[in-house]
Amino acid sequence: MWTVFALHYKDFKMNPTVLFAIENLKVTRNNVLSFLNQFSYEELTTIPLGFNNSILWNAVHNLATQQILCYKLSGLPFRIDSKFIEGFTKGADGKAVLSLEDFETFKAEFISTIDIFQKDYELGVFEQFQEYTTSYNITLHNIDEAISFNNTHEGLHLGYMMSMRKLIG
Repeated sequence: MWTVFALHYKDFKMNPTVLFAIENLKVTRNNVLSFLNQFSYEELTTIPLGFNNSILWNAVHNLATQQILCYKLSGLPFRIDSKFIEGFTKGADGKAVLSLEDFETFKAEFISTIDIFQKDYELGVFEQFQEYTTSYNITLHNIDEAISFNNTHEGLHLGYMMSMRKLIG
């Protein structure tokens, strides 16, 4: 059994569109991380006037949403600790924060989870998918569509974070 699996994995050719989307996710996440590193922890956790959440909340929300769209909708367990999910999902009040120690862990997992996700995709773990209509009114039918939509979502929240930077200084 393992030999057959190993041969299958070795011969696996990732869909170029999905590979491109995952590469875009890596670039976006690294841009977000560079952006976060420009601010103090206090600035990152400040909720600016006119907003319902902070820069840090938006960054953690991106990680939580990717896990929900890709893993939960595929019937799989999250690949991150639940503390990075609870309080950071769609509909949350935006007031959740991480401890400074958890923030450091988040920064590492924000990047490392991309490679974990790509390996999971290559291994074919996303066999099923629960159809889901997003708040954009886009219906996701499969993991490939979830990957593509996730990039749109992460870009939107990077835009929110960039809008907040002038208000927290």
